[in-house]
Amino acid sequence: MASVLSYVPIVNRFIKGHDVSRPIDIPPVEVYNVETAPEKRPRTLKHLLRANHVNHSIIYHNLRYHNHMPHILCSAYLLGASDTHLRSIYEEEAKVLDPWVPSPAEVTRDDWRSFLGDRRYQRAFVDFFEDSLAEKHNYDWKKVVEEYLYGGKEPLVNCLIGGLGHPLIHLGYAFEMDNKEIGMEGLGLASTEYNFFHKYLDDPSYTKPSSLKSSSPLELLTKMSNDERMADLFKEPGFQNLGLLFKDHEDLVMEYWNAWSLDDPKKQFQESQEAAVSLLVATVPPGTHSYNFFVVHLLTTSHAVRILLPVIPAKFNISLVRQWWLLTIAVYAIFKCPKIDHDHIKPSDVNGKQWDYVENKALNGAYSTDAHFVKAVRAIKEASKTWGDVHEHYLASAVRFVDDFEGWTY
Repeated sequence: MASVLSYVPIVNRFIKGHDVSRPIDIPPVEVYNVETAPEKRPRTLKHLLRANHVNHSIIYHNLRYHNHMPHILCSAYLLGASDTHLRSIYEEEAKVLDPWVPSPAEVTRDDWRSFLGDRRYQRAFVDFFEDSLAEKHNYDWKKVVEEYLYGGKEPLVNCLIGGLGHPLIHLGYAFEMDNKEIGMEGLGLASTEYNFFHKYLDDPSYTKPSSLKSSSPLELLTKMSNDERMADLFKEPGFQNLGLLFKDHEDLVMEYWNAWSLDDPKKQFQESQEAAVSLLVATVPPGTHSYNFFVVHLLTTSHAVRILLPVIPAKFNISLVRQWWLLTIAVYAIFKCPKIDHDHIKPSDVNGKQWDYVENKALNGAYSTDAHFVKAVRAIKEASKTWGDVHEHYLASAVRFVDDFEGWTY
């Protein structure tokens, strides 16, 4: 029997070809800093983001749910919402949020990692990062992110998909809006949602050759949907299956996680964004209106990855994309791999509707105050802007989504 050491060169070669410190070369998104803008609309957004930061905790309702206020405010603003509409969104979203409560204790530079993953310390973490902002980094929030997100042996950046990816989403908006309040909240979420996911990125032994291999995430997802092993994992679909998936079926998850070949990282990232849109829209058979609340997070986290790739250190680019893929496999598996049928999405059905129609639905339709609905529209539009849409597949998906949506299934 070969020794463990004899496999090290093989694994190292695999890691080198699969996870090297290559940048995924895409241009940064436009940054919309509203801090000093004199006009009423950006001033309103600035005030509302600050009000949320001061008044509402980042995790609420018995520490179960996440504060989406910055997500919907920024998404609506970027789609053109008026100052009046932004205030209406704030008032509606604030109804369900909780005020801050003190943490059991403060966290310090010496012990902050000891409290990672404990949601009770959400206030303490935000205070800790804001103290660092003022005392050490001269109010440059990106310097605080640089120190705590990327530093250390097991950096926080390798676990942004905890809490259904909300730390990732939050930090995406922080960079897109160049907003220190959202940035400090994002670090707070990265700290409180830190969980077992980090080990798959921090420990190279989890990255190893797979019996499956494809450069196409959609091809791998199709294989998952046809894999009898996946079909038999759970009796009923649901988020309650997540812990059991990794506890009892980690090898199967790793088989698919390592199957995605990133030999051309930019192309594969583009395909992952296409897959994210398909997972939300092309898994919903006509007439069912069954848009999944958890699946939409695969689209909004993909959008966040798109924002972060050009601004984070290059050595984390591919690992960040692989984080998204790990979350995608997990969510797809626990909801029993619904079929992705592209025949549901026909660009010929657009019938002259353009992005202004989609944006109007997001801002003035029946679901204009639904954070996940508005975020999804913005994410699809940004993907279209990033990659182009010659065949109008992104537009057709967005039109189908806004016309067909009647609420979320869980």
